[in-house]
Amino acid sequence: MARSTSNNDARGGLVRARVAAGAVASRVGARWMPAIPDAAKRLVARSTIIDGNVLDPTLQLTLAAMKISGEEGLTARDEVGYSRERVRQTALTIDRNPIPVGAVSDLSIPGAAGDIAARHYRPENDVVCPLLMYFHGGGWVVGDLDTHDNLCRLICRDAGIHVLSVDYRLAPEHPAPAGLDDAYAAYRWALEHGADLGTRPGAVAVGGDSAGGNLATVVARRGRDDGVPAAMQLLLYPVTDLRGGTRSMALFATGFFLTAHDMDWCREQYLGGSQLDASDPRVSPLLAEDLAGLPRALVVTAGFDPLRDEGEAYAERMRDAGVNVDLRRMSSLIHAFGNFWPLGGDSAIAMAEVNSALRAHLCYV
Repeated sequence: MARSTSNNDARGGLVRARVAAGAVASRVGARWMPAIPDAAKRLVARSTIIDGNVLDPTLQLTLAAMKISGEEGLTARDEVGYSRERVRQTALTIDRNPIPVGAVSDLSIPGAAGDIAARHYRPENDVVCPLLMYFHGGGWVVGDLDTHDNLCRLICRDAGIHVLSVDYRLAPEHPAPAGLDDAYAAYRWALEHGADLGTRPGAVAVGGDSAGGNLATVVARRGRDDGVPAAMQLLLYPVTDLRGGTRSMALFATGFFLTAHDMDWCREQYLGGSQLDASDPRVSPLLAEDLAGLPRALVVTAGFDPLRDEGEAYAERMRDAGVNVDLRRMSSLIHAFGNFWPLGGDSAIAMAEVNSALRAHLCYV
């Protein structure tokens, strides 16, 4: 037993060492990137134009730094533990200055499989306003409350709303639909206990990025079917069709942070140990038969994102079903720009627009 423990400790230490070595370029970039004038970035960065979109120079330099590190995708080396630690370290590197909000508190929400960790962000004005349930991205495999802490703080501050971030179970330890079940359990709890958090009773919006956006779409549909509709949906570059095969998936298969290989690997982790396949509407909401009656949606895609086309296809399907949809393509950006906004450039501008639009939409709630 002692030998096994020693081996596990050694492997854990090796993972941490490898992550630290791979994050050197990211640390350096995070320190100097915001200070470089945009004009200088344009001089240094070579213009990348694909499908009529021009890549933001800040992100072009960021991607170059990732390439130097040898790990330029969301996941790394097809290793779950390594990928999770790398994402955590990258988030810590970028989010060096947490945004102040009124208050932040950790709490537990009862779920069918045990307590679900969550984090509540209260705006400084402390007014009684809607609550946004937020589900983090990461391919259902990586990411946690800490990796998306500063993004939730930004939304809380700039949209002026309460945010409740949910630490749902991750694959492959907990394949589909475990994470979805946690997300929906947290949503139903918030409907009943939102007033205890200081939010407007019953006014619960759902949102998330990437895989978290995927969860938000299905939670919204289940809420509609159960007669407890969400106030609205915030979908940042959501996964909507796990079958793949879109034009944007081919155009941006490599070189723009999220890769086609990342999606294939995450899909296998999420579905490999489950009874679901990629055509099930619980994991591919674009394939749901009926989207009528869903709450209004703010759908945001990125011009250089493999998920661009499926996110926009989902927005158009909701529109066709009579849903009020505000679809915005941030043409110069890549997947996960919501996490890259502290570096400045167009990511920061886009998130300012997203939060302004979110605030406006919630005026109707």
